[in-house]
Amino acid sequence: MRKSRLSESKQQRLIELFISGSTARTAAALIGVNKNTAAYYFHRLRQLIYQAVEDETLFSGEIEVDESYFGGRRKGKRGRGAAGKVPVFGILKRGGKVYTKVIPDVRSTTLMRIMEQKIVPDSIVYTDSLQSYNVLDVSDFHHVRINHSNLFARGRNHINGIENFWNQAKRHLRRFNGIPREHFGLFLKECEWRFNTPDPKAQLLLLKQLKEKKKSNVISFFLLLELKLTLKI
Repeated sequence: MRKSRLSESKQQRLIELFISGSTARTAAALIGVNKNTAAYYFHRLRQLIYQAVEDETLFSGEIEVDESYFGGRRKGKRGRGAAGKVPVFGILKRGGKVYTKVIPDVRSTTLMRIMEQKIVPDSIVYTDSLQSYNVLDVSDFHHVRINHSNLFARGRNHINGIENFWNQAKRHLRRFNGIPREHFGLFLKECEWRFNTPDPKAQLLLLKQLKEKKKSNVISFFLLLELKLTLKI
C-alpha cells in the first residue's frame, strides 16, 4: 500500500473494522475520518487480498462445484433468467477451502476449463443437475450429481458446502448497498478469503503481513531506482 497520511492507530482500527465486516461509512464515523478516506483504505485492503488469494492451489478428494449469480434486480432461473447478474463459479473441497471465479457464462466448456485447471484427476466431483455438468460423465473425474427437484441430500451426495458459502457471501455483500461491477471481483475474493481464513485473529495477522510486504516492496523499488540513477551519473 502507498504511504498513508493516517496515523498507525487509525490504520489499525480501520483494519479491525474491515475484519468485523463494517462498511466504510460506518468505519469513518467510528474513527472520525472522511468516508472517502475509509472507502479508499478498504479498497486497498481488498486489492491486497485479491493479489494474495490468486494462487495455484489444486483441489483433490471430495469436491463440490456450483454456479451462482450475484447482483442485478431481476430474479429468474439460472442462465437465461439471470439478466443483470454476475455469474460466478465455485469449487469447494469438503473440510477445506473454496475457490471462486467470475465467469462469462455457464456453458460446459467454460466450467470444464476451470475444473481441469483446479481439480486433480480421479477426484470425486459433486454437482447439481445443471446440464452443463453432463460433460463430467466422460472426464477424468468421478461425477456424482444430486437432483434438487427431488431432494437436496442423499448421504454424502450433496453440495451443501458450496451452497453454504454462497449464502455467507451474499449475506456479507448485501450490507454494502450496491457494488460497482468493476469492483465486484475484489469483493468476491474478500468473501473467499474470509471463508478460507475464518479466525479474526488470523485475518488481522495476515492483513498486517500483506500491508508490510507491500510497503517493503515499494521501498525496495525506490531504492533500486535511486541506485540505477546514481550509477548513470
